Amino acid sequence: MKESKQNDGPRPKEEKKVQSDSDGAAPLSRKEFEKHLRKLHVELVKLQEWVKEQGLKVCIVFEGRDGAGKGGTIKALTERVSPRVFRVVALPAPTEREKTQMYLQRYIPHLPAAGEIVIFDRSWYNRAGVERVMGFCTEEQVKRFLATAPAVEKAMVESGIILLKYWLEVSPEEQTRRLKDRINDGRKVWKLSPMDLKSYDRWNDYSRARDEMFAATDTPWAPWYVALSDDKRKLRLNVLSHIVGRIPYKKVKTPKVKLPKRKAAGGKQALNPALKYVPEVKFG
Repeated sequence: MKESKQNDGPRPKEEKKVQSDSDGAAPLSRKEFEKHLRKLHVELVKLQEWVKEQGLKVCIVFEGRDGAGKGGTIKALTERVSPRVFRVVALPAPTEREKTQMYLQRYIPHLPAAGEIVIFDRSWYNRAGVERVMGFCTEEQVKRFLATAPAVEKAMVESGIILLKYWLEVSPEEQTRRLKDRINDGRKVWKLSPMDLKSYDRWNDYSRARDEMFAATDTPWAPWYVALSDDKRKLRLNVLSHIVGRIPYKKVKTPKVKLPKRKAAGGKQALNPALKYVPEVKFG
């Protein structure tokens, strides 16, 4: 395979405002979505093998409002690759000890080593978003973070890390629909945290925080890429396509695999009657 072309996504500084409208096209059918997703999964496996062989270090940051689709996008990205290569980091709230550390300190140990792709499901940008809007840090701490983050990210990139930062942008109407869905769907209630409810009425505060974050940290060495997320299927295909397009890779040559013949059993082997089997449930 030829090296993938690097196609830049939308740059927040080049836009007058962050768009949240759909493109007006008809939604993808599940069949069409799965066809494209399968092709992307094949490319992600090729990328994985290239990262391992070449010892590349990749760091992917996902940020966005509650309900923007981060979890589903990360699942689509990782469901067909090795968790030993594609490692997801979703840190809990800081401990009392971590609160006394330099802010970025607890994130640094999770950065990728050679042959790894680390995905941050929320990242150090918590300080510029959730922590700022919800009053968990001071404005002085926010200003210090926004001044420091570009330099830290430059050091990351200069050390050989390929850093990709994605902001998933959801409309207020779609966010409301998704949060209500979490309330009413027993499979999704775990996704609705008390923080989601507290932050729901602070849409404009989050918008201002996002715009200031873009202005301070959208740099040539670590730009932000905005992905519209009202259509989840298109979001996932767009982001996965962008990732394989931003990291040049080639298909790693592997030997052809052929299953060996099984050795013949020396007589009949009875099942162990002491084993406990899972009962078969009758459906329908």
